[in-house]
Amino acid sequence: MARTVIVVIDGFGIGAMPDAGVQRPGDLAADTCGHVLDHARTALGRPLRLPVLGALGLGLVHPHPDLDRRTRLPVAAGRAALGYPGADTFAGHQTMMGADFSRVSVARLADHLDEVADALTAAGHRTERLEGRPLLLVDGTVLVHDNLEADPGINWNASGSLEDLPFEGATGILAIARTVRAVAPVARVIAVGGHADGPLLGFVRPGEGGTVGLDTPATGFYRNGGLRVQHLGAPLDHTRQLPELAAGAGIPVTLVGKAADILVCEAAARRPAVATSAVLDHTLEAVRADGDALVVANVQETDLAGHQQDATRYARLLEQVDAGLAGLVALLSAPGDRLIVTGDHGNDPTIGHAHHTREYVPVLVHRPGEDGIELLPDADTLADVGATAARSLGLAPEQLATGTPLHTGRRTPVPRP
Repeated sequence: MARTVIVVIDGFGIGAMPDAGVQRPGDLAADTCGHVLDHARTALGRPLRLPVLGALGLGLVHPHPDLDRRTRLPVAAGRAALGYPGADTFAGHQTMMGADFSRVSVARLADHLDEVADALTAAGHRTERLEGRPLLLVDGTVLVHDNLEADPGINWNASGSLEDLPFEGATGILAIARTVRAVAPVARVIAVGGHADGPLLGFVRPGEGGTVGLDTPATGFYRNGGLRVQHLGAPLDHTRQLPELAAGAGIPVTLVGKAADILVCEAAARRPAVATSAVLDHTLEAVRADGDALVVANVQETDLAGHQQDATRYARLLEQVDAGLAGLVALLSAPGDRLIVTGDHGNDPTIGHAHHTREYVPVLVHRPGEDGIELLPDADTLADVGATAARSLGLAPEQLATGTPLHTGRRTPVPRP
């Protein structure tokens, strides 16, 4: 066993998957990596400087002329399809850690309104339908609705004002969300409580794809303080995911950044952070601190730049990530150490909307002690990344719910200066 570090660059896609245009035809042109590189030449007046990502093989899996195709590191490089419906950070990370999301679907609340209303009624709640719109008012206070901040049908919310009822407790917002979660087919049901600028019904609006929901930013929840949020994911056997599998084998586990918020492992050390500098610092500290170890880190600010449609910010963040990866490559130098750099979906800041994009993601594996460059076949699912990490830690990948280690056995010579 040795140290294995997975760095997830949130929203870092390298080209549209074949089904990317199902929800939005324009997304078939999505290419987060390529379009950010193109933009950088204009906005910064120079090519983006990504020497470490180039050395890890990014140029081998993306054809952009600004990416170096020469590498002097022992790497395996390929790309992965997402392996789950839609394009979602929560589903992406759960799948990457070995969860089977094949039964999770993309669905509007409108298509399951009767089922959800019946479940809430059976739990002792009163439900109302509002002027024929496909959402529910529960106990006169909580709205159950489509999440308008993600792709249509990815998540549902149960939202309430904390002036009207508590977040927790038998009759609180979270209890209502848990009842919805029990019958919901979607990846996440999100309980949201906050202090609104007015009655929530005044902030209901239609979304894309026939969805209807609460315009949460407009309510004032995010700026008024006291926000309470809890993500209720689809039922998963976390003992068959990589962090719990590693911890059960006595391997120290550290979860950094958004990974600390959305992955389950009771024994893990957690280092939540949003700022990219903090995420990279926490990751480096975890690698220095432990011998045998699993570290899973999420760089969230790239995804935020995608949502803000700010390609210049995205470009500068990539350069910051690249500099941080240089430190990890230097630390992970013992035979058996592994650094895996990947993404969870795309978020093309030039595509014309603020949602995630359904793209392939890179799988770049630094492999000290190995010879040559290994060109990996396309993975059908991000679960193969988790299975690859399990094998590097000396664990049995078949103990994960799904996923197959990536390996071809075919190597090409390492270019030398």
